[in-house]
Amino acid sequence: MDAAAGLPDAWSQVRAPLIVPLLQLSVAVCLGMAVLLFLERLYMGVVIVGVKLLRRTPERRYKCDPIAEEDDPELGSAAFPVVLVQIPMFNEREVYHLSIGAVCGLTWPSDRLVVQVLDDSTDPIIKEMVRLECERWAHKGINITYQTREDRKGYKAGALKQGMKHGYVRECEYVVIFDADFQPNPDYLHRTIPYLHHNPQIALVQARWRFVNADECLMTRMQEMSLDYHFKVEQEVSSSVCAFFGFNGTAGVWRIAALNEAGGWNDRTTVEDMDLAIRASLKGWKFVYLGDVQVKSELPSTFKAFRFQQHRWSCGPANLFRKMLMEIVTNKKVTIWKKFHVIYNFFLVRKIVAHIVTFTFYCIIIPTTIFVPEVHIPKWGCVYIPSIITLLNSVGTPRSFHLLFFWILFENVMSLHRTKATLIGLLEAGRVNEWVVTEKLGNVLKMKSANKASTKKSFMRMWERLNIPELGVGAFLFSCGWYDVAFGKDNFFIYLFFQSMAFFVVGVGYVGTIVPQS
Repeated sequence: MDAAAGLPDAWSQVRAPLIVPLLQLSVAVCLGMAVLLFLERLYMGVVIVGVKLLRRTPERRYKCDPIAEEDDPELGSAAFPVVLVQIPMFNEREVYHLSIGAVCGLTWPSDRLVVQVLDDSTDPIIKEMVRLECERWAHKGINITYQTREDRKGYKAGALKQGMKHGYVRECEYVVIFDADFQPNPDYLHRTIPYLHHNPQIALVQARWRFVNADECLMTRMQEMSLDYHFKVEQEVSSSVCAFFGFNGTAGVWRIAALNEAGGWNDRTTVEDMDLAIRASLKGWKFVYLGDVQVKSELPSTFKAFRFQQHRWSCGPANLFRKMLMEIVTNKKVTIWKKFHVIYNFFLVRKIVAHIVTFTFYCIIIPTTIFVPEVHIPKWGCVYIPSIITLLNSVGTPRSFHLLFFWILFENVMSLHRTKATLIGLLEAGRVNEWVVTEKLGNVLKMKSANKASTKKSFMRMWERLNIPELGVGAFLFSCGWYDVAFGKDNFFIYLFFQSMAFFVVGVGYVGTIVPQS
């Protein structure tokens, strides 16, 4: 009782000399990061408007005439370069036939197309299904090979690297990668290869992703909003300004000579695609992004799958930044402008600051200042800047403008996992090399059946659905909201109550749980 009675005195003694200065410093740092993010979004907005007004489209900047029209007709299919298509997969029961079928349906001369199905599956039934599918297309005249490995060393990078070791690959000029859920249109190669064929300085042509299940649930709509901004703004701007952007790991065509010069696939991080892109860029190669060439793909339908994906997408870039910073700084083949773009825009602001400031500032610092009224946060930092950033992000998906409020809440919830993953990558801690393949469901649109079960089993399922970190943050924000109602003056409780509800909804497993199954 004496100790409890002395707590207020102890709090008052450390508050002024310690808590207040530390919180003020934290606010200043977070405001600085918010300004960096705001300026980067503003820069992106200005450049994308300029690109559209000036019509700086890839076809106006690069020669891209159809190959068949320019080359000697007497050569026939020999006028077309030999293209290797790689389809890496791992236990893809629901979607393996979609990607294989789409690739085998490409309108490219069959004698100039080589298809590799790189199957790392551990389920023998699925492996047999994939093998039979490859045999079926081989009987139709497609040059397709089914390849497996004894282990999954290097994960996707290891499989792609192994596929490049075959002797017949030396006859191929370009390699295309499609993940198991990606379905290119038949004319994909005719629309992408000419950029590489006519422009020897180009190493990569990246197509845009189009999501077949964006309307499946609110969570997939939120994902679409974030990814559409990435493809419609970030990739477009980077391609137009300095001919560099991060390879998205799929739906892209590489010049094999450029891939080899960059050192090939490397499995030192979980973002082997980004790693290869940066190494190729440092060799002086250029990239082209084609926003009008769209490839169908699938968004994660479960929160668990989405969380694992975001961990890899946040942890990998941070870890790669740690490994390549000095290599980028000391490189002598690229301009200072490109170095600045890669280090500041590509890595620091988008991959690190954006994740850390979202969770730290809006879910930790702002709520904490309610208990310390001496620390004041200006409105431009907690209201105006976030509002403008949100509006700038919305340009990618105008059809979802009415969902911006839900998108803000959901992104703040996901920032918990992205911040954690970013710090793991920067510090190269525990789960830095964790790779969990994103579950894909294909065209299966049946809802989970409501099977009757015992009370104990139902309880266990509910317990497995709980996300404790989200519940903890939700409880913290909710308590801060009530304290603000009683003693605060800035009306932060309006935001805190809504944000706490978002954390609670995710915490009890009511996001990404009702999903299709076979």
